[in-house]
Amino acid sequence: MTWLAIPALAAGAYYLLALVAAQRWETDDAPEPQIPPYEPPVSILKPVHGRDPGFYACIRSHAAQQYPEFEILFGVSDPSDPAIEDIKALQAEFPNLPISLTMVSTTAPNAKAGVLAELARKARHPVILVNDGDIFVPAAYLQTVVAPLADYGIGLVTCLYRAHAASWPTRLEALGIATDFAPSVIVARLLGQAEFALGSTMAFRAETLGAMGGFEKIFDYLADDYQLGRHIHQLGLHIVFADIVVETNLGAGSWREVWLHQLRWARTIRVSRTAGYVGSIITNATLWAVVAYLAGAWWAAIPAFALRIAAGIEIATGVLEDRTAVRRVALIPIRDLFGASIWVAGLFGMTVEWRGLTLRLRSDGRIQQNQAAGGV
Repeated sequence: MTWLAIPALAAGAYYLLALVAAQRWETDDAPEPQIPPYEPPVSILKPVHGRDPGFYACIRSHAAQQYPEFEILFGVSDPSDPAIEDIKALQAEFPNLPISLTMVSTTAPNAKAGVLAELARKARHPVILVNDGDIFVPAAYLQTVVAPLADYGIGLVTCLYRAHAASWPTRLEALGIATDFAPSVIVARLLGQAEFALGSTMAFRAETLGAMGGFEKIFDYLADDYQLGRHIHQLGLHIVFADIVVETNLGAGSWREVWLHQLRWARTIRVSRTAGYVGSIITNATLWAVVAYLAGAWWAAIPAFALRIAAGIEIATGVLEDRTAVRRVALIPIRDLFGASIWVAGLFGMTVEWRGLTLRLRSDGRIQQNQAAGGV
């Protein structure tokens, strides 16, 4: 039965690698900032579907940026969308900032990509920035995110994020972002996997978007952020992480809502990167530590679990500066076992729930035709 210790040892090795990656994490892997600073005009594209928790504070954090020249373009598909009221309030608070609101009707299977395509056509500036509607950004966000694009070998800049939550289901989800998802990102970077982008921030040149074929190129895909990064990387350009962390608000979702959200992520990753998804179960140190301990291999279980906790805390606090994760460290085993159940469910089925719609995915990650994925 000692062979059951092997997965625990592998998971422990993964989190040891995560600790190394955290120590070596260089979000400034882009060139040194230019003097004078590289600050080209920026068009911020914000496809919106509904009013996310803290929505006004999030969009206001963009409008309040101290940056030489930028515009914000909002796109909505529903004229009764409650977010419109907040967008109009933002226009009133910042009358001197170019803030536009466009009603977009699109037949793209991924309506978010369809909205982005229309907004990109209206954008006036050479640099485009896209992020999700629930993203709150710090004061120096634009300067920090745009600066790496001074190097024309860099095609896209993205960044990590931490999450706030107001219910126990979403707190568990936020803990997973800080101590499971973020470690997977920095380990992937350490191992040279650099073709992906995160929807929390995607900054790139308008000419790069044109070279890849525009947002039309990803109309059929549910994982639009992953596909955008992949297509830009295929142009021979690098994707780097900015030296900044943004925030998202998960609100007060129920267990069912969190389950459906996580299951959508799981199935989308599975059809986008099948081998990586299947192999990811080996990184669940809590699961394999329990298995090893029950098999009598305590000598493998204890180090694996200890490394899992240590890496989670180190990355949450040292990389994300997420202090709430430390206060909830005792919940990591529960979150990991919940994550294992999500992984199993994600292995099967081709449907996902998104903004009240049931979508069927194809094996290549595309949305089955005559369905539309609405919103962000």
